[in-house]
Amino acid sequence: MKFAIVSDTHGNVANFKKAIKWMQKQNIQLIFHCGDIGNPESLKESLENFKGEFFGVFGNMDADYKILVEEYNKIQNVKIVEKFLKTEIENKSIAITHKPDDARKLAEPQKFDLVFYGHTHKPWEERVGNCRLINPGELAGQIFKPTFAVYDTETDLLELKILENL
Repeated sequence: MKFAIVSDTHGNVANFKKAIKWMQKQNIQLIFHCGDIGNPESLKESLENFKGEFFGVFGNMDADYKILVEEYNKIQNVKIVEKFLKTEIENKSIAITHKPDDARKLAEPQKFDLVFYGHTHKPWEERVGNCRLINPGELAGQIFKPTFAVYDTETDLLELKILENL
């Protein structure tokens, strides 16, 4: 199974829609968002043609929208939580958070195979013991080129996707 990891969209509907269009052509039916989403309206517009599932966490720039968690979760196939999300996909234990320090704290006890985070806007991957700590970069394109990542559970392959090259 392949799924996408995105972060720091900051309400950039055009970039998010372009990424989602590519994801659908690749039959990616699951998106993990590592925070700084934007607002419920921009997320709903971005996901209007996406038929898969979307899981996310709030980032520091989503602080004003935490009170709207019910609004976000009314969007079809969307689940957003405040600080961190834990799940398992095809025997891979996964945690998602926004800030790198929180991600490292999740990775260090070796309870997860994969920990995803955002906040820095910079794509990054490292190992903490047996855990892969992954930042997909930013999809908004505020500081660096817009990027996201795709992970394949069968091959354990992680690919960074640069939006302008799609």
